[in-house]
Amino acid sequence: MEPTLAESPQSALSGVARMLVHAGKLQPKQAEELIRQAREKKASFVNSVIAAGVISPTDLAHTLSSALALPLLDLSAMDPQRMPRDIVDAKLAHQYQVVVLGRRGSRLFIGGADPTDQDVMERIKFATQLSPEWVIVEHDKLTRMLQGSGSSASETLESMAGGDFDFDIAEEEAPQQEAAELADVEDAPVVRFLQKMLVDAINLRASDLHFEPYEFHYRVRFRVDGELREITQPPIAIKDKLASRIKVLSRLDIAERRVPQDGRMKLKFGAKAIDFRISTLPTLFGEKIVIRILDPSSAKLGIDALGYEKIEKDRLLAAISRPYGMVLVTGPTGSGKTVSLYTCLNILNQPGVNISTVEDPAEINLPGINQVNVNDKAGLGFAAALKSFLRQDPDIIMVGEIRDLETADIAIKAAQTGHMVMSTLHTNDAPKTLSRLLNMGVAPFNIASSVLLITAQRLVRRLCENCKAVAEYPRDALLRAGFVEEELDGSWKQYRAVGCSNCNNGYRGRVGLYQVMPITEDIQRIILNQGSAMDIATQAAKEGVRDLRQFGLVKVRAGVTTLEEVLAATNE
Repeated sequence: MEPTLAESPQSALSGVARMLVHAGKLQPKQAEELIRQAREKKASFVNSVIAAGVISPTDLAHTLSSALALPLLDLSAMDPQRMPRDIVDAKLAHQYQVVVLGRRGSRLFIGGADPTDQDVMERIKFATQLSPEWVIVEHDKLTRMLQGSGSSASETLESMAGGDFDFDIAEEEAPQQEAAELADVEDAPVVRFLQKMLVDAINLRASDLHFEPYEFHYRVRFRVDGELREITQPPIAIKDKLASRIKVLSRLDIAERRVPQDGRMKLKFGAKAIDFRISTLPTLFGEKIVIRILDPSSAKLGIDALGYEKIEKDRLLAAISRPYGMVLVTGPTGSGKTVSLYTCLNILNQPGVNISTVEDPAEINLPGINQVNVNDKAGLGFAAALKSFLRQDPDIIMVGEIRDLETADIAIKAAQTGHMVMSTLHTNDAPKTLSRLLNMGVAPFNIASSVLLITAQRLVRRLCENCKAVAEYPRDALLRAGFVEEELDGSWKQYRAVGCSNCNNGYRGRVGLYQVMPITEDIQRIILNQGSAMDIATQAAKEGVRDLRQFGLVKVRAGVTTLEEVLAATNE
């Protein structure tokens, strides 16, 4: 005859079952069936009870705590990074589904959902030579914590990275002396995790990846449409291995962790190769690494895809088609200046034209254009490269950035002697660019005689066409933003961001705002008379030059972006 529940052995399974029956949470027959299922599946009784859904994890924890007079702890209030990690073997903790909560002297506090499992206590006592004491925790929170911490960094990364990727190091970028090392670790979890992050970033149309170490955690963030978002928090134990892997790929010094380093790598992603620019920075708790994704296709979008309106586009095309002179693109870091310059170079890139660029570094490879990387250690700066260019019979010269008077002087002399020169400056708007050159020490006559056009730009997020919804802004808010009464006649619709599965909080992609200011004779006179940026801005407005805010309001009227985005980008 089969033994009844009351007659069953005093095992861990029947102990919990009897408590639940006694508390009225289970019927005896129900408990017997769950015990049988647990034995067939070689799982714990607690797992079977939770899986069957007959009792909630919280109810189970409270019942066992009351029956056994053991403390109950809410695991969600605990910081996993501050909990002891090396006292109990990770594989043992996963096998028996327990976590180490803390230690006081020879006492070791163990969190688990099944406190009747004496085998676990014996194993932990033998392995640690400490006296383990149970603390009851909720089964679902325990499972989430174990999944988050992983039995080891490698196993966690394998589950996060899972899947194979055809994502190889481009042969020309792999140093011969490192080929064997790269082959040895090709299947390592850290390698697969890095591949997964790069693939995800490309699929999400991210521009940058941030790998950031902190005291108790490590996080990965992507910049998507200009906005940083947290993607994952891998185990902190991998930070050094991940940094070393990235350095190997980008040919940086693995042993040097005290100073910043810059490099690049070229990886094959499916049928096309994508360049990545690497920047490392020593922080308090390890090296922060930022990877910039350099997609060559972004330079071939065409000027219309960048968001220029017809007036601004015609002014820019007229300036760059001139045989000589200087065109300057200004804006903060990350405002799309380089893409704008590359787009102009692509338009001018013809077989009969000699184009040379000097950049720090060259971000996108452009066939047919001679690109030079700045190398300060070797004495190759912007000024030195420019001097060399003038002996190379150039037609068009692009300077990555004008940073000092020497570079500015050589660039201006090149523009005055029959060359088209393009460059960037970090200023807030077009009129202030001229003041910046004056402050550098450039003579007003040289500025007036060489600069043809200045364009200032910003990037704002583009509304998702699938989910944008009509909005009604208060009339006074629209007037304060810069609209005039005549424009508020109800002939156009205002839109707001909503959010759907195809976008990022209601936005998808970015569009440029541009202030394109040709240097006319009247503006030249103001420069020669050493007028202020305000004088230049007033004259430019008289000549029909729209500032960044006015250009942004055009995009709002067209339903391309929201008023909030334009106000945030032009709030000066």
